Amino acid sequence: MESLGIVKSTNGHMAKVLVEMQGGCCDQCEKQSCDIAEKGVETEAVNAARAVEGQKVKVVMTSHTYVKGALVLYVLPVAALILGAIIGQMYLPSFMSIADPELLAAFGGFVLFFVSLIIVKILSTRMEKKTDYKSVIESIIE
Repeated sequence: MESLGIVKSTNGHMAKVLVEMQGGCCDQCEKQSCDIAEKGVETEAVNAARAVEGQKVKVVMTSHTYVKGALVLYVLPVAALILGAIIGQMYLPSFMSIADPELLAAFGGFVLFFVSLIIVKILSTRMEKKTDYKSVIESIIE
């Protein structure tokens, strides 16, 4: 995934880049005015091209990084919800015979869902610290 942006600041081997928005999500927006389209989105990227403040650059995010982030953010909570519902319906009735199995399925699903949200928060914090999961300034345009 490639984007164009302008370097706002640098700090060692990292840089803050104001990335121009792609048209994909803007086409579906219902707002009358858009701050993001005008200003862009600020992201932190590895400054491999050694760009300086004010330069226009090409920022690249590998598909591996994008897919792994999407899996952690979207698939893990849904999988935990489904797994929790299955566990709740199959195993919890043997411990709580007075409760309805469907109610225990919902309880198990929501418990594992909230546990997965905590895991997502921990994983995303760790991923933010690693440069392997960041965008990279590949080249300087201007």
